[in-house]
Amino acid sequence: MDIRQVKDLFKWCTIINGALLILSVLGTVLMPDMAVNIHGNLFQISRGAVSESLYMLLGMYKIVWLSLSLVPYMALTIISKEG
Repeated sequence: MDIRQVKDLFKWCTIINGALLILSVLGTVLMPDMAVNIHGNLFQISRGAVSESLYMLLGMYKIVWLSLSLVPYMALTIISKEG
């Protein structure tokens, strides 16, 4: 694999994971009652615990997305322009 292929890999990882993050946030914001009811009934936990867990999970996913997809893509973009 050359640097162009690796850069393309990270570009698509960034796009796909970013889209999943946006869809998850939109689903949580636009349909909070549905998400809380489904997860609350499925795991038998309170509404507050579901909300707290959901927002913590989305925050962690955003950090992982930034550090493992976006930052490597940006670094490879910078490296490929220097060469």
